Amino acid sequence: MAEILIPARKGKATWLARGGSVRVINTPGSQVVDTWAFVAGEMDECMSMEHSRAAMNRLTPKIGDTLVTNHRRPILTLHDDTSGEVHDTFIAACDRWRYEGLGVEGFHDNCEDNLHAALKELGLKAPKTPSPLNLFMNIPWQLSGEIDWKPPVSEPKSFVILRAEIDCVVVFSACPQDIIPINGVGCTPKDAHFEVLEPGAF
Repeated sequence: MAEILIPARKGKATWLARGGSVRVINTPGSQVVDTWAFVAGEMDECMSMEHSRAAMNRLTPKIGDTLVTNHRRPILTLHDDTSGEVHDTFIAACDRWRYEGLGVEGFHDNCEDNLHAALKELGLKAPKTPSPLNLFMNIPWQLSGEIDWKPPVSEPKSFVILRAEIDCVVVFSACPQDIIPINGVGCTPKDAHFEVLEPGAF
């Protein structure tokens, strides 16, 4: 169960068998990790935030909650969380247009590209970029409707454990956002890690 690197600003994907789990580690404590899951052999069926919010009856997952696909099938369950249970299900993956809007000229690493590059390493291709589960991302909201962009509340080496309810491929991106402080007050993307745990580990 060696830790696998999710390089700062880049992505990594792994297969996860039904009943198996993955521990996603916020190594520095300040790093957001965009997370996707696709059903094995059915890349058009994927973990869906809008469907999951309806299934969970809450805006963000808590321990014991199960995220579902766009076909409303269970795909990942949040088995454990030492990070403070502050995550986001609303914000789209950053992309080149997001950084253009923030004033960046030329190329900027982004989570959308990271998703597709990580899948390509496994010989896979997704037909679209679903909205991710933004692990460790702190987007507080007000009853009036406003949102804010805050640093994670997680501590170094804190983690979440996600258990597969179906054979799937899970993709992570160590978000490269370095303009607003979602990756800490220093706006510095850093490495994160994950471990694949065998079925029956929990």
